[in-house]
Amino acid sequence: MGAAAAPALASAPATVFNPPPHSIAVLPFVNLSGDKEQEYFSDGLTEELLNSLAEINELQVAARTSSFSFKEHPDIATVAHKLNVGAVLEGSVRRSAHTIRITAQLINAVTGFHLWSKTYDRDLGDVLKLQTDIATAVAGALKVTLLGDAAAKIELGGTRNPAAFDAYLRAANAYRGALDEQSLRDSIARYSEAIQLDPDYAIAYANRAIARFDLARNWATGESVRDYRESAQADARKAILLAPDLAEGHLALATLLEGTLEFRGANQEYGRALALAPGNAKLLRHYGTFAVQMGQIEAGLEAAHRSVVLDPLNFLNYLSLGISEMYARRYGEALTALKEAKVFAPDNAGINAWLAYTYYASGDFQSARLACESGDKSNRPICLALVYNKLDRRPEAESLFTKFQADRGDTSAVFYAMIYAQWGKTTRALDWLETAMRHRDPYLEKLKTNASFDPLRSEPRFQAIERELKFLD
Repeated sequence: MGAAAAPALASAPATVFNPPPHSIAVLPFVNLSGDKEQEYFSDGLTEELLNSLAEINELQVAARTSSFSFKEHPDIATVAHKLNVGAVLEGSVRRSAHTIRITAQLINAVTGFHLWSKTYDRDLGDVLKLQTDIATAVAGALKVTLLGDAAAKIELGGTRNPAAFDAYLRAANAYRGALDEQSLRDSIARYSEAIQLDPDYAIAYANRAIARFDLARNWATGESVRDYRESAQADARKAILLAPDLAEGHLALATLLEGTLEFRGANQEYGRALALAPGNAKLLRHYGTFAVQMGQIEAGLEAAHRSVVLDPLNFLNYLSLGISEMYARRYGEALTALKEAKVFAPDNAGINAWLAYTYYASGDFQSARLACESGDKSNRPICLALVYNKLDRRPEAESLFTKFQADRGDTSAVFYAMIYAQWGKTTRALDWLETAMRHRDPYLEKLKTNASFDPLRSEPRFQAIERELKFLD
């Protein structure tokens, strides 16, 4: 991981070191268990500690992806300057059969002095309480006044069952993998194991909901798509039932409602999640793109920019910001954000696809072609069908499109409509949008703001589809 991260870190934009008050990064705790296979536990426990600190609204906590970028080279001064934080928490984990020893130390990133350190020896069943103890001790060392019952907020949705906690960490580790079909299935199985061991484990339900929805969206076929979506929504609602103030539960439900075109319900759930966790970079990233696609441009872009501040080394935040800027039709800003994403993930073909769409929308068709030809396979026939048509290579565009339709059937109806709209074939475009409506295609979400559908906006059939989708005002 360290070798891959180094070029990105070296290319990170220079920033003035002016950390906000009460800002902190949590470095991956070192695994001292003598077993490399226990790394999932030390990494997972670190993330749980990070999440515990993030539950304290008075703290600004750098998100996981950025903090973990320094796993192999944890130089405190570099961490602080790259993430613009005033304090850094580091430590180690030693796990045995039934006990755990955690040594933690908090360092003032400006002076280099230790602010606080302590060693904890606990039973594995006390890990949830241990997270609270460390988080409150750190808050105290940073002179943060805790408001309300901090312990209740930190421990919300967790478990005191050590076997369930272990299964949960294994599930989270699998989900952070390649996110191929097998990784998702492994993750779901581990979350299910955690839930079986503790049926009240709310955060496990919330995370299993997201994994099930990802499986439905990207890998499932036939009737299993509906089954996974329904079970995912049941999981999200169970998480909220068990822990109504758990932001992860509301985020999961918001994502699921968005994916099933229930936009008003999704907006309500995003609002609840944001009220509960205003410093959650992942939540801000998801909400930002959603809000912009709903036409709430300023709110969406504000959230997208905030996600970058909280997690500045995570390419997904720059990617989402770039997509949001593109839907807002601010193409220069979109290209800037997407190119920044490539700094941190130079081999990610999906970024190239979004660069292609942005170049296309801005009228730079040659740049669009180059980006599309190096984009991911799923987007390549779509953007090339668009671009080749603009470059007077219509036979190639039609050949690509014909093969794409043969391969995908009705599952890409929205994209067929987009292509036909850009080709000037209005009736065919509208026919495919109506097909997409019958299938409740989740990509219909893009209709309100995507410039590719502009040729259809004056058509009564298009306007009827927009009314039926009930976009936000």
